[in-house]
Amino acid sequence: MPNKSPEVSQAPRCWALIPCAGTGSRAGAAGPKQYQSLVGKPMVMHTLAAFSAVRRIDQTVVVVSAEDAFFADQHLQNATFMVANCGGSTRATSVFNGLIWLIDYGAAAHDWVLVHDAARCLIRADQINQLLDACLPDEVGGLLALPLPDTLKQEVNGRVASTLVRHDKWLAQTPQMFRIGSLIDALQLAGDTVTDESSAIEAMGLSPKLVPGSAENFKVTYPQDFSMAQALLTSRSALTT
Repeated sequence: MPNKSPEVSQAPRCWALIPCAGTGSRAGAAGPKQYQSLVGKPMVMHTLAAFSAVRRIDQTVVVVSAEDAFFADQHLQNATFMVANCGGSTRATSVFNGLIWLIDYGAAAHDWVLVHDAARCLIRADQINQLLDACLPDEVGGLLALPLPDTLKQEVNGRVASTLVRHDKWLAQTPQMFRIGSLIDALQLAGDTVTDESSAIEAMGLSPKLVPGSAENFKVTYPQDFSMAQALLTSRSALTT
């Protein structure tokens, strides 16, 4: 439980919440995938670096499981984020617990929160700012997403049953940005089976805004994704040196 609260402010603040309690079972890695090394540092540290570069984010909070000692073992100096040991067995539970942690810390219900997957380590600061620009004046909030580029098939018993219209289909990404109070209410109603925050908000009858993202902002999920993320991060590093 946090023991210090920031000064109360009437203006809505922007918080980032990074659920980081997953086990990474689909990645085939030894241990949680978010802690696997990419270009010389743990994957999640690339994610956190992008948020630290966005000046409109007041504070970033990483939600880990109670027994997770990764960040304590890092002996990080001058960290630009906080760690909340309140992660749950599902993503939705970790996000919900993290939101309650924020409220206890001093966040207001009308503040914004940007929830982002720790394993989307290729997010860039300019994409986060693009989401902020689009959603700060919006009543509901929204998410980064990508128009579906491929033909979409529906399957039955391992065979194509039909081809679906794709022109109105989008691939949901993160960050997903909503008011803290609204998201708490939405997750309470939706339960812990929803796989993203937008789904919970939609279940309340609201329509989140779709903000075009980037194909590079993919979630490292399967073993082959590591090599792709490694190549892209290496390329970016070369451009900045």
